Amino acid sequence: MSLVFLFLDGVGLGEKNGHNPFTMHDYPAFKKMAGGQSFTRDAETYRNGSHYFTSIDACLGVDGLPQSGTGQVTLFSGINSAQLLGKHFGPYPHSAIRGLLDKDSIFQKIGSRNGRCHFINAFPKRFIDYVTTTNRWTTTTFMTTRAGLKLNSEEEVMEERAITAELTQDAWRKRLSLDLPLISEEQAADRVIRASKEHDLVLVEYYLTDKAGHSMDPALAHSILTRIDRFLQHLLLNQEEHGYALLLTSDHGNLEDLSVKTHTRNRVPLFVSGEGASRFHEAESIQDITPLCVACHRSALWNS
Repeated sequence: MSLVFLFLDGVGLGEKNGHNPFTMHDYPAFKKMAGGQSFTRDAETYRNGSHYFTSIDACLGVDGLPQSGTGQVTLFSGINSAQLLGKHFGPYPHSAIRGLLDKDSIFQKIGSRNGRCHFINAFPKRFIDYVTTTNRWTTTTFMTTRAGLKLNSEEEVMEERAITAELTQDAWRKRLSLDLPLISEEQAADRVIRASKEHDLVLVEYYLTDKAGHSMDPALAHSILTRIDRFLQHLLLNQEEHGYALLLTSDHGNLEDLSVKTHTRNRVPLFVSGEGASRFHEAESIQDITPLCVACHRSALWNS
C-alpha cells in the first residue's frame, strides 16, 4: 500500500457562518472525509475503522498568524521551524530554516530507506526559470530538488504523468498558450492513482485554496473548492479498489473565513484513510505528520 498525501494550502476549520464557503455550499468529498459532519470547527473527531478525521494545531506555540514558509517546513520536516525562527514567516521558506529540508524532509527520510517518493505537480518553464534565478523556491519545490527528485514540466503533463495546479489544464492552455487538452478532475485523479502504484509516497499540492482565501471572493472560493472536491471524491471512491492510503491536511487556516484577507489561527483538518490510519490518533499538530508518515513507511504499511 502506498500513501497519497493531499496538501491543501490555507484550509482551516472555521465557524458555521456566511463567511465560510464550507457552510455556504455542499462539498460531498469534504463532508465524507469529516464522517458525514460539516467541514467546520464543530466537527468532532471521527474514528471508524481505517477512517480517521480530526483537527490539529497549526499555530505551533508562536504568536501571530501562521504563514506558509514556516508552516510547510514544519509540516514536511516534523521540526517546529516557527519556534526555531522565533516567528511565523512566509510565503517562502526562510534561509535560516531551509536546511531542515536538506536532510529532514519527508522525501529525504523515506528516500533514505529506499522509499520511492513523487511530487506529482508540474510547473511551467517560466516558473522554474524564475525560482532558479531568484532563489525564491517554494517549500515543496525546494524539498523536491534537494531530495534529488525531478520537478515535472510540460513533458510529464503531456505524457499524463503529472497534474497542473488547477487540475484540468485550462490555465496552462489560456495563460501559457500551450497545446494541452482539457481534462476532468477525475482524469487528473486517475494520474495520481497510477502514480501510487509506482511510488510509496505521492504528494499532491493544491495551493489555489489559499489564493481563494486571500481573494475574499465567495464565487472564486466555490469554483476552486468544487474542483478539488470532485478530484477528492474520485480518489475516495477508488481507494479500496487500487489499495492506497489517503492523507489530507493543511499548513494554516485561510479559506474558511472570507471576511478577512489574512490567514487565520484556526485549527486545520487531518484526514487519514487506509491502513495505518490509527497511528494518527496521536497527532496534535502539523509537526506530527511527517514523523508518523515515516513510521508507517518503516513498518512497511505504506510501501507500494
